[in-house]
Amino acid sequence: MTTTAELLKGAAQLFPDEVVTQAHVRHLDLPLGAGRFALITLDNGLDHTKPTTFGPQSLANLSAALDQVEKEAADGSVVGVGITGKPFIFAVGADLKGVELLKRREDALAIGKGGHDVFRRLQSLAVPTFAYYNGAAMGGGVEVGLHCGYRTVSSAIPAFSLPEVFLGLVPGWGGCALLPNLIGAERAVSVIIENSLNQNKQLKGGQVYDLGIADALFDGADFLEQSLSWTAAVLKGEIQIVRPEVDRGAAWDEAVAKGRAFADSKVHGAAPAAYRALDIIAAAKDGDLSAGFDAEDEALADLIMGGELRSGIYAFNLVQKRGKRPAGAPDKNLARPVTKVGVVGAGLMASQLALLFARRLEVPVVLTDIDQERVDKGVGYVHGEIDKLLLKGRVNQDKANRLKALVSGSLDKAAAFGDADFVIEAVFEEIGVKQQVFAEVEAVVKPGTILATNTSSLSVSEMASKLEHPERVVGFHFFNPVAVLPLLEIVRGKQTDDASLATAFAVAKKLKKTAVLTKDAPAFVVNRILTRFMGEIQNVIDEGTPVATAEKAIEPLGLPMSPLVLLELVGPAIGLHVSETLNRSFPDRFTVSPNLAAVVKAGKRGFYVYDSGKPELDPEVAALLVQGDSVLTEQQVRDRVLDAVAQEIGIMLEEGVVAEAQDIDLCLITGAGWPFHLGGITPYLDREGVSERVHGKPFLAAGVASVPA
Repeated sequence: MTTTAELLKGAAQLFPDEVVTQAHVRHLDLPLGAGRFALITLDNGLDHTKPTTFGPQSLANLSAALDQVEKEAADGSVVGVGITGKPFIFAVGADLKGVELLKRREDALAIGKGGHDVFRRLQSLAVPTFAYYNGAAMGGGVEVGLHCGYRTVSSAIPAFSLPEVFLGLVPGWGGCALLPNLIGAERAVSVIIENSLNQNKQLKGGQVYDLGIADALFDGADFLEQSLSWTAAVLKGEIQIVRPEVDRGAAWDEAVAKGRAFADSKVHGAAPAAYRALDIIAAAKDGDLSAGFDAEDEALADLIMGGELRSGIYAFNLVQKRGKRPAGAPDKNLARPVTKVGVVGAGLMASQLALLFARRLEVPVVLTDIDQERVDKGVGYVHGEIDKLLLKGRVNQDKANRLKALVSGSLDKAAAFGDADFVIEAVFEEIGVKQQVFAEVEAVVKPGTILATNTSSLSVSEMASKLEHPERVVGFHFFNPVAVLPLLEIVRGKQTDDASLATAFAVAKKLKKTAVLTKDAPAFVVNRILTRFMGEIQNVIDEGTPVATAEKAIEPLGLPMSPLVLLELVGPAIGLHVSETLNRSFPDRFTVSPNLAAVVKAGKRGFYVYDSGKPELDPEVAALLVQGDSVLTEQQVRDRVLDAVAQEIGIMLEEGVVAEAQDIDLCLITGAGWPFHLGGITPYLDREGVSERVHGKPFLAAGVASVPA
């Protein structure tokens, strides 16, 4: 039988570039005369910006540390063993860079077994074991602590989670089996399934304690000192840890069923990870941990060799790496300083932008509009939102006062923008209106001031065409809600110069947005793809397919919402306007739906009513629909919609709208909330054979978002 050491050695050879975590053992005398204690500290030797992870060599190092403390525990030279992390970081789980390299199922199985074999040793030591969650803990970092007998947590922890399902895995080093047996199935399902599928929601230290994952909560300032004093009291019997009894009856089954319903609502059966995790939680009801760990190993091996995880890792890398180093951005040293911002318009979008600029740049922001009432309303909105941040404890009183003082309004563009370095317009989406606004602004600003437009579909070059200095105009397209969606499409017009573009990227970085450079092409990236996607759905409805069939056809993608619910969120009038814009540019591919036009004309906010709590086709909308007699099946609808999207992406890449397919995926993930398990869209189109059907080749090379060849 292969030993753990052999498993890990073999895995380490597959992953020569691992950032190795050391497991340092030191000894100390506990307070209260409780005895000599062994403390293992996980540390990769780098600062907190490079979190500690577990690759195969790191697991081997922890195993070696456990060899040492196992002997000391057996011969009575220590009374207990603790494990903690470097400053601000406990550990953030398996090293995904190593997982990407795995090509064979047996290697994937070895990673699961290796982690289990090492972590389980904490359960079998001859003395009590303690985990001290001193900083960020995720995945395997959380799990190594679950194998200990006791846990403390710092109130200062900003992020604690089991995020595996979000990426397309299961908590595979004990999480699925141990957590429900510690805190009950309902709470475990909340942490493992619901938080993961809610955009990887993180827990804070206090929540970890309230859930019962940790036995004690201490302040961050002297966390380890307090934890060791508490440990001494536990070992001396002065503190008794009593945990609530876990309900292994109907409540367990109900929690799993609720988890399945939640997974259905989020991924519609399209991604296997959540369901595999729920199967293991269901089977863990009898407390048989060995069987649970074996099931985790098998699930890990299957999922590591599957498309969902590879797409999840690809998406994660896009957001964490490519998103921070935008393709095609000019030299950042060309960027000009921005010490004041102007916003043309004071409606809801403009007000959201003003709030964001004030919070992130902390420079004066001035809004203008056509009358004082609108200006006052816009400034009032920003001040009101800052008051809400104060109430939630997100800013203190001093910060709130300073932010409010930064935001003002004016009817006089010359006074408002004369000394501004960056002016953005968020006025009505009509080219003539925007050209007039820019002409007025150009007349009063400094020579180097950037003129940015938040247009969602109009030509930036055309907008700049009548100006004396078109080279300083740049597209700066945010997504609604501005505070939530990270994407910022930065559009280079025909005459935009490098300094203006570099300034736009520098501002985007300070705004903490994911910036993607796009060519000045109709509707840029997200709106163009979504309009083609939605347009094809509307086409099949117009031709005769029932609304319910058209909607259900898209469920296997596991999108965050159905197409017509998305249309409701965007607003049918905006959807119609963008489709009309694209129809003028590409009449052969983008249609204008007469039924959608009728819905907009009737003033309807969408296709659905929610009288029963669920979306149902509005009878008034149903009465407006004029349909043909061509009825497609769900499969036919799905094929037609995906073929259209694949065709459009291929054309966009040929046109050079963005640098690579990766940028299309980054845009859909950060601007439209497309799921990580799809990898955006192109890995899914490759995996389903759509790219091959439409273009005769995949969008991505083998191994980019799939198992390496």
